[in-house]
Amino acid sequence: MASDRGDIGTEFGKLIRRALAVAMVIVCIMLFALWRADNPRIERMRMALADWAVPSIELTSKPLASGADMVKDFENFTRVYEQNKSLRQEIQRLRSWREAAQQLERENAQLRALNNLKLSDRVGYIAGEVIADSGSPFAQSVLINIGSLDGVRDGAAAVDGEGLVGRIVGVGERAARVLLLTDFNSRVPVKVLPSGRRATLSGQSADAPRLSFLDTMTGVAPGDRVTTTGDGGVFPPDLLVGNVAVIGDSGVRIQIRADYERLEFLRVLRYRPSTEIDTPGGLVIPNENVTAAPQAEPAE
Repeated sequence: MASDRGDIGTEFGKLIRRALAVAMVIVCIMLFALWRADNPRIERMRMALADWAVPSIELTSKPLASGADMVKDFENFTRVYEQNKSLRQEIQRLRSWREAAQQLERENAQLRALNNLKLSDRVGYIAGEVIADSGSPFAQSVLINIGSLDGVRDGAAAVDGEGLVGRIVGVGERAARVLLLTDFNSRVPVKVLPSGRRATLSGQSADAPRLSFLDTMTGVAPGDRVTTTGDGGVFPPDLLVGNVAVIGDSGVRIQIRADYERLEFLRVLRYRPSTEIDTPGGLVIPNENVTAAPQAEPAE
């Protein structure tokens, strides 16, 4: 019994679907015929139908147009976002290239400055790169990547493109340590030009070391050049150190010409004094080749 009712319901549903399909086909045919027919009455019917449908079309077209605009704006936003992301990545790459270019420009300028530093004909040098610094306010020194295998000797002067930087205080096979002029342990004999006053440049752990043992300040003025004297045969003479910056109660302060903030390349000088005194001389000990004067015989 239940199966008969199910079969009847299924057949009824099929009939309804068929009837709706036939009705839709008929309506479509009628609309097609109505739209294609060339008759004044049918034309008036078509226009009346269009007038009736226009408000509904306008009412539905505005939300559709707004939805289409929203979709287009979202697509444009997505496209702009992707372009902005790509531009940010490109800017980041350009910044890295700019930093690399600036670094190369600074290194090039320092190397040109090293080449322009005039040295005496009897002074040779070895160029090296600064690879580390002490990082301490009390022990101010830097490490360079050349050592005894390159001919570096303990006590040698180190210069940059502007002037004296310090001296070698430790030498390894492939590295050496440079004690800067500003270190407490740094002592360099210097002279002030044009007066020619001699003094000792003493490190003060600051950018402005002090002139010690200056006999008099007569003729010393701010801006005077300070150079090495060459006393002791450690440093070559006339190496530029800096300029007189301040003259006050605490003494004379010097502004170092070398830029310690940008030390990247240094020259280690190979200096040998032009004259060396390695014998005591005839005035101290008589010459052995000179025949001694005969002594008078004692009287009998």
